[in-house]
Amino acid sequence: MQSHASFSDVSELQLSVHGPVFTPADPGFAPEVAAFNLSTQHQPDLAFGALDAEDVSAAVRWAAERGMPVSVQSTGHGATNAIEGGLLISTRRMLELSIDPIEKTARVGAGVRWKAVVDLAATFGLMGLCGSTTDVGVVGYTLGGGLPILGRKYGFASDHVIAFELVTADGTQRRVTKDENPELFYLLRGGKGNLGIVTAMEFHLFPADDLYAGGLYFDGGYAPEVLRAFREWVPSLPVEASASMAFLRLPEMEMIPEPLRGKFVIHLRYAYQGDPATASEVLEPMRTCAPFMMDATGPLSPTQFDTIHQDPDQPVPVREHGFLLDRLDEQTEDALLRHFGPGVDSPVLLAELRLLGGALAKSADGEDIVGGRDAAFSFFMGAIAVPPVLDILPTVFNSVHEDLRPAANAGTFVNLHGHFVDAEDRERPWLPGARERLRKAKAELDPKNMFSFGHVVGLPVIDQTVLLQDVVSTGGDAVLNS
Repeated sequence: MQSHASFSDVSELQLSVHGPVFTPADPGFAPEVAAFNLSTQHQPDLAFGALDAEDVSAAVRWAAERGMPVSVQSTGHGATNAIEGGLLISTRRMLELSIDPIEKTARVGAGVRWKAVVDLAATFGLMGLCGSTTDVGVVGYTLGGGLPILGRKYGFASDHVIAFELVTADGTQRRVTKDENPELFYLLRGGKGNLGIVTAMEFHLFPADDLYAGGLYFDGGYAPEVLRAFREWVPSLPVEASASMAFLRLPEMEMIPEPLRGKFVIHLRYAYQGDPATASEVLEPMRTCAPFMMDATGPLSPTQFDTIHQDPDQPVPVREHGFLLDRLDEQTEDALLRHFGPGVDSPVLLAELRLLGGALAKSADGEDIVGGRDAAFSFFMGAIAVPPVLDILPTVFNSVHEDLRPAANAGTFVNLHGHFVDAEDRERPWLPGARERLRKAKAELDPKNMFSFGHVVGLPVIDQTVLLQDVVSTGGDAVLNS
């Protein structure tokens, strides 16, 4: 499909919406389309900053009339593949946020970050199911399933959604719950951005008491001892406990704490909700498996969740690759040490094993299509994506994946999948049955495949060459609701 949009068409969009419209010639264009991942440089033909659901609906209708593909971005944390061409709708100005402390629920607009929810909920003694960083958008995180700090106790964030408000490819606004549009409710929970743009979401909150969490840091020279202890420890963990282990080759950067700067370290991440004495006792086998450099575990407020994983809070250029593991055995342990152990010169900044299972293994509220329910671990790699390292990262990632393949699960977790390389890879987060249901729904709701960016399934990607007279023209891929 090819479309022609004149300046009068762009003027018509400006008159039909309340938010700002940017062409590549406008000063505000670059910050409007910027992603958190600096290695991803979006190049849409137009950018629009939506203020509310009516704005999103009007912009989608405008694009549909002209056969223009549509992408959407909030915080840009999920921008693993670049947007080229079409209309990018930015939802970061949609900051509606309210909490009902009696019902223990929250309602958020599409631009709200987890930090805003966590901070407000904490004033009522409540918490939301955020992940390793509160800097990401609530909606995009949850559409991909949302793997929480306390996921083994509560399940995925998407398990606790009450309602979505969705704009589909014809500009229609729909409310989606388990009783109203139940098939859509099923598919949105884990389906990412296949079926439209979520403009608001309602979900359950949980008591924020008795949290014990943080990290243990070991010198990387003890990686074999720590990994072996981790493998032996995790099968006995109660569901109240969640844990991950990361091989970290930390750069010489001011954002890194002085004792860890420029070091190869093993970082054990731990979170427990329950009796603090029991939480400490459960952690003891890892405390004693090797001498630690730093013990940063203890009672924690949900407003301090970011201190557990210590994810970057400033934009950085990264390349990522993730998949799932069915087991962590001696063979897998040996493969990990070959790639990331002491004495290895690896360009991978972070390689993380995150324990799954517990409540993550089964949906709390009926069916969904979240990946990872049948896996034992999530495995994720990230590296600074700058030359000359950038050129070798695909080979490095593929080599690790091949060595771990005997223990690997067929699927991936969409939020941690990383850069996709082709159509088959972009569909890999969903099992065959889920893919077919997504295809069927997409054929009905988006028959022209307007939402053809990011992890999508089904219809052939449309010709994304959109000619804006005297402006610019390009074509390509992106991430929805990131």
